[in-house]
Amino acid sequence: MRSAPRLPAGALALALAGLSACGGTAESARRDTPLAPGYGPIETRLLDGDLVNFHVEMTGARTVDDVEDYARCAAAQYALIRGYGFARHVRTTVYKQGGVWRGDAVYTVSPALPQGFRTIDAEVVVADCAENGIPTV
Repeated sequence: MRSAPRLPAGALALALAGLSACGGTAESARRDTPLAPGYGPIETRLLDGDLVNFHVEMTGARTVDDVEDYARCAAAQYALIRGYGFARHVRTTVYKQGGVWRGDAVYTVSPALPQGFRTIDAEVVVADCAENGIPTV
């Protein structure tokens, strides 16, 4: 059995340090790029009972996360309008065409905290959206 070639002392640490300097995470890139949003229309469609589809459009998004945030804000406000306090994220699809980002999100809305991992407290989210300048329905 052959053993791997041995590197000189410190070479691995030096190589790893160089790699870490090459690029940051998507989150750090998002924080470093200023958001210059243009929030477009929000279309809301009731699919079935408590299942709601949101179509959002925006320009100036930094990443998919900005579009998902916009859809989450729409869902939270919609829940409050319907007299519900909670929503649960089902799925979001985001794509970019030209300079326009489009999101297609589905949420369930409910008066009580739904089961699942991706639940939101509508009042808290709407307040956070207002603080961050993200419009709602």
